[in-house]
Formats: sequence, C-alpha cells, structure tokens
Amino acid sequence: MMASLQRLRGLLRKEFLQIWRDPSSLAIAFLLPAVLLFLFGYGVTLDAGNVPLALVTQRPSALTASFTGAFEQSSSFRPRRLRAIQEAERAMTDRQVQGIVWLPDDFDRRALSGGNSPIGVFVNGVDANTARIIEGYVQQVWAGWLVARAAEAGRPTPLAIALQPRVRFNPAVKSRDFLVPGLIAMIMTLSGALLTALVIAREWERGTMEALMVTRVTIREILFAKLVPYFLLGMGGMAASVALGVFLFDVPLRGSLWALTATSSLFMLAALGMGLLISTVARNQFVAAQIAIIATFLPAFILSGFVFDINSMPWPVQIVTHVVAARYFVAILQSTFLAGDVWSVILPNAAALIALAAIFLGAARALARKRLD
Repeated sequence: MMASLQRLRGLLRKEFLQIWRDPSSLAIAFLLPAVLLFLFGYGVTLDAGNVPLALVTQRPSALTASFTGAFEQSSSFRPRRLRAIQEAERAMTDRQVQGIVWLPDDFDRRALSGGNSPIGVFVNGVDANTARIIEGYVQQVWAGWLVARAAEAGRPTPLAIALQPRVRFNPAVKSRDFLVPGLIAMIMTLSGALLTALVIAREWERGTMEALMVTRVTIREILFAKLVPYFLLGMGGMAASVALGVFLFDVPLRGSLWALTATSSLFMLAALGMGLLISTVARNQFVAAQIAIIATFLPAFILSGFVFDINSMPWPVQIVTHVVAARYFVAILQSTFLAGDVWSVILPNAAALIALAAIFLGAARALARKRLD
C-alpha cells in the first residue's frame, strides 16, 4: 500500500512537472477556450441586425414619409429607397437586400382604415430563420407606427389585440446571453478531450510512455495520475471561460457558484474520460486530434440543443443525443446563468453526467492495457 502511494505521488509529480515544462497543455486549457470564446462569442449571433431592406413607395406623401422614417430610425434595418417594385425584386434576387416593404398607391386611404394590410412585405426565404426574424421586425415597426399615429391623433390604438409581452430569463432577448453558456459547454468539451487525448498520444510519440510501461506502476495508477492534473487544469480553464462570459460578454450569472462548480466538475470528468478513451486507440497526436473533434466537438455542437432544438429532431437522432455529455451540460449552464438554481433541471442532468463519466472512465480503464503492442 505504501509503495503504491509512493508510486502514485511520483506519477503525479511527473505529470505536474510535464505540464509546467510543456506549454501546450496550458494553451489547451486556457488559451484555446479564450480564443474560441472570443471567436464564437463575437462572431456567432442569432439576431438579425442592419438588415438591408428595400423601401418602395408608389405615391410619396407625408404619411408614407412618416412610415418609411420608422424603418430608418430602427437599428434592425439598413433601408434603401427604390423607385419601383421591379427594381426592388431584382435587388433581392441579386442579394443586395434581404427584404422589401412596398407601399402601394392607396396607402394613404387604407393606412388606418382597419381593412386589409395596406403594405406589401417580401422576404428572402433562403434562410428560413432569418426570414422569420425579418418578418417579425417589420411587423414590430408597423405596429409601433400605428400606435404612434393613433396617439398623435388622440384616437384609440387601431389594433385588435394590445399585447403586453413578458420575456422570462432573457428579458433583453439577446442571443448572446443564450449562446455564451452553450459555447462554454462546446469549448470545454473539446479542450477537455484534447487535454488527455493529445498529451498521452504525445507521450507515445516521444517514447516516455514505453519507459513508464516497463516500471512497476499499474495501469490504474497511470490513468489516475493522468486524470487528476488535467482535471485541475480543465477546471481552471472552465473558471476562466465563465469569467469571460460574465465580465466580457456581460452574461448574467443568476445561479450559485457552488452549483456551477459541482456540475462543471462532473462534466469535466466526462470530457476527460472521453479523452482517455480516445487515447487508448490513438497513439498519434494528429489521429487523436481528429478523433477528438469528430467524436466530441461535432456531436456536441449539433446534438446538444445548443443551436438546434432537440425536440425538432427525428426520434432516432433524439435517442443518439442521450450519449452526448454536452446535451446535459448545456441545459445546466443555460439554467444556471439565466434562470438560477433550478434543481428540477440541474439534478437530472447532473445524474446523467455522473452516469456518462462512469461509462467513459470505465471504458477507458477496461480498454487500457499495460503493454507496448
């Protein structure tokens, strides 16, 4: 027992010295998450802003000028005035504009008459999600203009229903507040798997793993010594990513830090377990990196619910998502950041992370052999 503890202490010391002397591990733990968070945080958005929009007025008047001015005052649009609907349609075909607002000849007469809509709206539907967003923005400008006109005239608002929306958990309706927690899960999935997969593959390439195999250390001691230092390193990268999300991207953190730390630890064990599992079949850094990206990052990005709604997927794909650890961590992060400690969300997903961590670590232990072939 004493000899085993001494070997384990020596292995841990070796791993920490190797991390200190090899900056690539520190880069994977801290630099990679920071760079990816910068790129995705600033580059990925589900909001539509500065949308190029064609404004076509058949018969200009003070009323049409008032309405088109509402679009020019909106930060969502970059209006472009055109003279004819045919010219606007050509501009949309050439992808110079994403939508068209057409005011026909009888706009003045029908504007506040309560009849059918006096405007024509055409939207480029190649990207269906963006098309729906643009359509909603146009309706918002239209409704706002009707309310302002009614207030100026001292009449009731000419809307059949007066909506008073209440948005829970993300009242500013900013896609960044929704995306950044999910991005943290995506990034830590990749960096966690790479920490163990690449480092062990590098040891095989350098020959240090062969030297370790001929000693009296057991495979369990080797795996434990690999897990502990990179778990601490991964948690440090996780803390840095959360700090960037809160202080740089201004995403609210409404849950408790201890709940976030506890669930992040479970996820990190699952991610490192995947890396250890990859290291049992890949003894080349290039191969290990490719497997890590294909087996961890891509499934996490597509099947975690980060961007694509899981309930909208075919049921066979929904079944596959249950083996993706990021699915459960994304739900925990989005709940912890935006809603708080919702235990009905945290506890079931934390239990799933425990199960996946046990499966990945158990599989890595079962497949690892203390041999050179």
